[in-house]
Amino acid sequence: MTCKQQNRYAEMILVCHGDRRYGREVTFEDNILVSVLAGELKVVQADRTRYCGPGDTVLLPRKQPALLLKYPKDGVAYRAVVLKLPTALVKEYYTQNPPAPAQPASPGLLLFPKSPLLQSLFASLLPYLELEHRLPEKLLAVKITEVLEILRSLDPRSDGVLADFAEPGKLNLVEFMEANYMFNISLAEFSYLTGRSLTTFKRDFKKAFHLSPQRWLTQKRLTLAHYQLAEKSRKPVEVYLEVGFENLAHFSFAFKKQFGYSPTALAGHGLNYRPVAG
Repeated sequence: MTCKQQNRYAEMILVCHGDRRYGREVTFEDNILVSVLAGELKVVQADRTRYCGPGDTVLLPRKQPALLLKYPKDGVAYRAVVLKLPTALVKEYYTQNPPAPAQPASPGLLLFPKSPLLQSLFASLLPYLELEHRLPEKLLAVKITEVLEILRSLDPRSDGVLADFAEPGKLNLVEFMEANYMFNISLAEFSYLTGRSLTTFKRDFKKAFHLSPQRWLTQKRLTLAHYQLAEKSRKPVEVYLEVGFENLAHFSFAFKKQFGYSPTALAGHGLNYRPVAG
């Protein structure tokens, strides 16, 4: 069972927990801070994978696709506190507190180990789930300032994530898609993240890959799944989310249609099986 606890009067914070493996692809409009209380969080990005255990806090950058996989561990259900950092308030903070001139380049996500500062911060936020009236704007701004000051004190690279307010520009389509095809996000999101209208994205995609986006994405994801099953000896239940499928049944159907045998058969027979379709 998985569920979320949130209060409509304090939408900046929620608590999520689950006693089974689950996950989803995300592209956030605002920076997100996640504190793992129990279980394990696996964050998959285009060029890296990070594991976060109890006590860890991760800063997830806005406008960057990622897959979040949540697991129970050692018989304990996954539980985490999630804090949204509204971009407008973060911008307002940085107008008064500019980043250091020698600001490091944005490193993508940042992982913070257990810290008394972060522990006290999240402990102070949990009572907001019991509010019976909307959190005052001034208090929200004060709380966001506290968050930003803590993150900047713990890691100077935080400015590279928090003070990055750029909107996606027109990117190299081939490079971006080859790095991010495994994320199960909509074509509209892909087009936005590459700095294109949906119509221009489809036109440029067909020109670059000579296939429709959906067909190319399915083939790439299934090829990656085949590699994970055959070469890495992983199980279908372990890979279907990571290669961009929403459920195991759809993954198994598409896999068998592409290769002529089920992913379970491949996992069971190892390298004796090879793709029969491109």
